[in-house]
Amino acid sequence: MTLQMTTQLKTQATTQLTAQLKVMIDVQGLSKTFTLHNQGGIQLKVLNNVNLQVNAGECTVLHGESGAGKSTLLRTLYANYLPSQGAINIWHRHEMINLATAHSRLLMEIRKETLGYVSQFLRVIPRVSTLDVVMQPLRERGVCEAESRAKAADLLTQLNIPERLWALAPSTFSGGEQQRVNIARGFIVDYPILLLDEPTASLDQRNSEVVIKLIQQALSRGTAVVGIFHDAVVRESVADHFFDVNREAEPAAVDF
Repeated sequence: MTLQMTTQLKTQATTQLTAQLKVMIDVQGLSKTFTLHNQGGIQLKVLNNVNLQVNAGECTVLHGESGAGKSTLLRTLYANYLPSQGAINIWHRHEMINLATAHSRLLMEIRKETLGYVSQFLRVIPRVSTLDVVMQPLRERGVCEAESRAKAADLLTQLNIPERLWALAPSTFSGGEQQRVNIARGFIVDYPILLLDEPTASLDQRNSEVVIKLIQQALSRGTAVVGIFHDAVVRESVADHFFDVNREAEPAAVDF
């Protein structure tokens, strides 16, 4: 091996390491308390003093018992819930933005460009075709229709959605088919940060393996991933770190 080749390999390795060590999510002292107004105003602390960092190119898997607050943490990272205390700093457009204090217009911009989210269930849009549902995030970013359709078609093919179904609204699909449409929509944009809430819960082994591949490809691009995976095979295939979601309050009857 020549000195030039050795230098190039070292440079590539350094670049990859730098990318991996770049902090994309920095959660500091995060707490979340829900007030149950229909139960006499009882206050339920679901998250208590959570501190978490996630680097580019790494997957952090949230784990803990049912009711520990895994879904609450994921939804709070997506700014669906406003923290009671603490900061959620997200790397966006070359700077850290605290989602806990960001105004609504900035939050919409961050979700459009930086922060992707795949929930457990597809929010079905009536009378909109599957292909249009999947390609919508790209179109909203200004990508031309031809390119958007091509990428949507590729993802639907990978996820084994037959082409004969692409023109139909996914409201007519089975739960597993709807979830695969949901995954295709979530992965169509190369988000710098991706939040995954049980993406393989309704999938068979064949399609779970496709999702593993999509996650691994995202990680190789430098995406920071935070996810909940009850499937041990999926979890072990993608996890770089495990984060134990603890809280000091009594277990909730449901996981908010």
